Amino acid sequence: MDTAHLTELLENVRSGKFSIPRALARLRHLPFEDLGFAKIDHHRAVRQGFPEVVMGQGKEPKQIAAIVRSMQRSQSNILVTRLSADHMARVKKTVRGLKYHAAARAATWTPRPVRTVGKGTVLVVCAGTSDIPVAEEAALTASIMGNLVEKLFDVGVAGIHRLLENRPTLDAASVLIVVAGMEGALPSVVAGLIDRPVIAVPTSIGYGASFNGIAALLGMLNSCAAGVTVVNIDNGFGAGFAASLINRL
Repeated sequence: MDTAHLTELLENVRSGKFSIPRALARLRHLPFEDLGFAKIDHHRAVRQGFPEVVMGQGKEPKQIAAIVRSMQRSQSNILVTRLSADHMARVKKTVRGLKYHAAARAATWTPRPVRTVGKGTVLVVCAGTSDIPVAEEAALTASIMGNLVEKLFDVGVAGIHRLLENRPTLDAASVLIVVAGMEGALPSVVAGLIDRPVIAVPTSIGYGASFNGIAALLGMLNSCAAGVTVVNIDNGFGAGFAASLINRL
């Protein structure tokens, strides 16, 4: 349920198309629906502008399916993150309409066209091809939340000329998400070139001393370039959500 659905419901009551009991039935599960193992926040789109996002990691396929079916009744767009191909195959057996995005390890359901609400372009930049799954998660999140999204992949500091070749693309973006593993240097370089917000995403990619992304995280937190904010390790979703909020301003 979002503001558009609520407005439509109230208009239907006013016009006589819906009776009050029918409208109350539609509103029965606001603000949440208790499934026993999960409490679905049907009111989140009204509060934050986008429905509750389902994190697939750590959930059984039958749990994911039950949550998605509950959310589908409200006819709001759905995003499921951290969803493996195996779990998706099992969820599809009982849930209709889900579209799987293998590169992002996520699934979407969009009964309503995604309306562009962002004021500019969100540019997702990643250092190496190993960082692409996290970058794709960020891009998909920003896209389904109503933003124009562009991607610039495999432009890490080991070959900085690849990044500089795309300077016009960097300058044209309103918000940038920069994804990197190893030592996590790329966000600092990008932020030193532009006057736009940079959301840095450390990934768990790297050899032993990268400590599964901690080295990249600390490097980004210690960036000397102004305008860099940092989300958690591998948190492409968080970066995409934050970029979307910034891009609406």
